[in-house]
This record gives sequence, structure tokens and C-alpha cells, in this order.
Amino acid sequence: MRWTQYFINTLREVPADADVISQKLMMRASMIRKVAAGIYTYLPLGLRSIKKLEAIVREEMNRAGSVELSMPAIQPAELWIQSGRWQKYGKELLRIKDRHERDFVFGPTHEEVITETVRDAINSYRQLPVNLYQIQTKFRDEVRPRFGLMRGREFIMKDAYSFHTTRESLDETYQAMRDAYTRIFHRCGLDHVPVEADTGNIGGSASHEFMVLAQSGEDAVVSCPSCRYGANIEKATSKFFDDAPEPAPMIEMAPIHTPGTKTIDDVGRFLKRPTSELVKTLVFETENGPVMVLLRGDREGSEVKIKNHLGAQMLEMLGDAKFESMTGGPIGYCGPVGTKCTKVLADASLKGRANWVVGGNKRDTHIGGANPGRDFPAPEYGDFTTVFAGDPCPRCGNNLEIHRGIEVGHVFKLGTKYSEAMNCVFIDEKGERLPMIMGCYGLGIGRTVASAIEQSHDADGIIWPMPIAPFEVVVTSIGREESVVAMASDLYEKLKSAGIDVLFDDRDERPGVKFKDADLIGFPLRIAVGAKSLAQGQVEWSFRKDRAKQLGEPAAVLARVVDEVRKARG
Repeated sequence: MRWTQYFINTLREVPADADVISQKLMMRASMIRKVAAGIYTYLPLGLRSIKKLEAIVREEMNRAGSVELSMPAIQPAELWIQSGRWQKYGKELLRIKDRHERDFVFGPTHEEVITETVRDAINSYRQLPVNLYQIQTKFRDEVRPRFGLMRGREFIMKDAYSFHTTRESLDETYQAMRDAYTRIFHRCGLDHVPVEADTGNIGGSASHEFMVLAQSGEDAVVSCPSCRYGANIEKATSKFFDDAPEPAPMIEMAPIHTPGTKTIDDVGRFLKRPTSELVKTLVFETENGPVMVLLRGDREGSEVKIKNHLGAQMLEMLGDAKFESMTGGPIGYCGPVGTKCTKVLADASLKGRANWVVGGNKRDTHIGGANPGRDFPAPEYGDFTTVFAGDPCPRCGNNLEIHRGIEVGHVFKLGTKYSEAMNCVFIDEKGERLPMIMGCYGLGIGRTVASAIEQSHDADGIIWPMPIAPFEVVVTSIGREESVVAMASDLYEKLKSAGIDVLFDDRDERPGVKFKDADLIGFPLRIAVGAKSLAQGQVEWSFRKDRAKQLGEPAAVLARVVDEVRKARG
């Protein structure tokens, strides 16, 4: 393709409403254009990267045994009522009516439609398992769409769904899909890590996220450099929580005057004790009333873990206005001894410890020597805290690391959540009707492309991994001399004939403009043909990642560039 025949309009200024580097660079590089909040047009360069990623995804989905179909974006409300999500999904679900006042939704996901599709087509165990996928546009009405393609309202997603007769069959497909995702992100040249994750609104028994590592990532990712353990910060645990201390003799419980100590750090300084020896109290409001959560003073609570333990639909910090009346103690001095809270949880790191220092449920007062089971009812223990960097890995004991990551894929073991609700059953060998066991596997197409930019860029623009770059090579003619244009055109045609995805920058522009645009767009390889070097029988070539210029005879440069592209393709 020749630049003068293509649709590329780069920008020099950073768009005022761009939030993150991928959004800024994609808009400046003429890859996307904002139409409305969270809604974008994919311009030709951006669409090329999208299509290249889709091709990789299709190859690996097919290799994993998944079969492609296409489901409608607009879905009847009846299906969502059957699954129970019509009432539960929230305002992110775009609800619309047709001319007959019938309710529909613009699908944010397709569990309901695929379950109905399989329900109506399959009835025997002999027809299972099946694994179906699509690549399609979704819509989620985010309250604050931001970060370009990272958190848009309309987006392209690959979603796959599998149906099984047994948990063992689901496990096999789940692992096959995890392996496929690993191959996809490896082929894209992305530094990524699979991590254990919370199932969230989708539901199910287990899930893993695939995170592209980038400093700008929204999510914290816990990983062990010594083994394969990895988890989202919301799911991660550590061996620290399994280490019970030596039993200590109980002492008498007694109040401690602690004036002006509203935070755990204040208490630690006042008592001249490390916060690890104190107990921190959090109180949450749920649909079933207030819940008190006790943590070691130097740890932070994980609302996701607490919510999952409770099976709560709603979990919010208890507001100031209700605090004392619902707990029996003022903010900063609340504790389990004599509390009004009927539900008390305690982190596993406190189990086996004696003589807790806790809030005294009275202003300027704490209690020392408080012991569960003696001075207050024994709490429910569990893992309710967030992992810190340096905590021991739960598998091998080595220090855990925390990185920033961007979620680009998520796989779930759904179980029978949707099949039971929607009567998606099969007849087994004994003639019994049983709900199909489901898996769900999502991958954000636009988000993955954007995450590649978040992971790899510099002050001048994008540094594309070869497999998803809009073009693999750009040939740039420097000057208007007939010999220069002829050589550049010849190299361009030969690269095309060799099957290389190449763009010929044949514009009548200054060299600086051409080079700046090439760096901004991020073509992995560049060949520059100029009069001075050509007079010596040479042309210049370079990689975008380091821009180290090399000279060589045109035929030799052509052969080297073709070889580099083919190596990158694998």
C-alpha cells in the first residue's frame, strides 16, 4: 500500500480528552477516532492491527477445538429474565425497546444467548462436549468510560462457551483454553502472566485472568518469580497466613486509656508497640446487616475476599451516621468486646494469637488482653487481607512480587449457574436429565491491542510487536530524485512479492516529517532510501525498537528485512 493512496492523518498535538498513553498515541497515529464517550471509530491503521489479532485468535481457538459462530448483539429481555440477570446486572446493561415496546438489551456478554442456542440444539450426552466462540461487538454502559480502548462502552470481544457432562470434561477444555490464551499472547509478543482471579458478576467456581504487564495497568498482579504462582491482588494469598504463632498464656483483659488515637498507627505510637501486635477493626454494611472484620494492624482488608466469604450482594464501609448505633462503639475505638455486631470475622493471621489489643467501644479507650472465645464470641476465620510484596509465596515460600497489569483475557468455570436457571439439560446414559456444566472464555480484542502500546512505547510513539503492527515494514523515499523514488518503489514491490506487509511512504514531504510519522505509528522495521547513501550503492534500514541505523546494498537489506519479518512471525 502507498501512503498517498491510504487514509492516514496523524496529529502533532495530544488530544485534550485523552487519558492514557495508548489512547493518546492511537488518536495521534490515526488509528482511532472518538465518536462519543467510550465509543470509537477504528480507522484503517487501527483496524489492521485489530484484524491481525483476530486472525491469531481464530487460529488458536480453532486449534483448541472451538468452533466459530456469530450471535446477535441485540438480545431479548426474556433470556436475561430467565437467567436472573435482568434485575441484577445494573445500569451497565443498556436496555432498549423496539417499536412494539418489547424489551431488549445490547449484549455486554452472551451467556444467555449461547445457553439458549445449545439448549435448543442438544439433548443427549452423546452430543457433548461442545465449545463455541465468536468475535463480536459488545456494549457496557460504563459510568465513567475512559482510557480509550482500555475501558470503552462499545468494544470488540472474543467470547467462547463450552458445555459438558462432567466436571472432568470441563477441566480438560478449561486447560485447553488457558493454553490457547497463552499461545495467543505469546504470538502477539506481549509480556503477560496468567493469574487466579475473582469470578465477579459472571459467577462460577474458578477463574483466571491474563494480564499484560505495564506500569499503567489498573490492576495489581501478584506473582512469584520462583514458581508459576500468580493471582490478581483481589484473589492472592500468601504462606504468611498459614503460620500460626506459638500459643501464649492468656492474661487478664483490661482497659487502656488511649486519648486521641483514632487510627491504628496512632495506637501503635501511643503504646510504643508495632502495629503487627495490634488488631484493626473494619465494619461493613451488607444486605444482611453490619459485619465486623478484625485484621492484624499492619495489614489491609480485601473487600472482594470479605464479600465472597459472606456471599453478599452488597458490601460497603459503614457510614459515620450509623456507625456507633450499629456497632456499639465510636469510630476509631470500635472492637469485638461487647459489640452490637452479630457477625464478626477475623483474618487467619490472628488465629492462635492470644491477648489481642482491640478497640474498647468507648472514646479514648482500647482493651488489652482480649481473647476470642473468652472475652467475646470466637469469630469466623478466613483470608480477608491483601497480599504485600515480600510476603512468602503460598506454593514455594519465596518472596512474592507485585506488578501492574492490564486484564486482556478472563476464563471461568461457570458450572451450572446458567444451565440450571435456563433449563439447559442433557439426558445421560441412565436416562436422567442433568444440567450441562459450562465454561466461559473472554478476550478483549481492542483492549489487547491497546495494552501492547501501554507496554511498549517511547517519547516518540508506538513500538509495535511485529505480529500485530498495522504494517510490518515502511519504505521511505528521502528526496525527489528519480533514482531514489525508483529504488524505493522497487524495494516496496519486492517486499510485497515476498509476502511482507509493507507501506510505501511516497509522500512529497520533508524527511523529518516522514521519520516522525514512522516513529509515531511505530512500524517495526524501516527502510530509508536517500540520494547520498544510494550514490554509494546502499540504503539504510533500522528497527523501531532501537532505531540503530544500518547500511547495506539494496539486495542484502531486502533479504535481511524479509528474514527478520519471517523470524518475528514464528
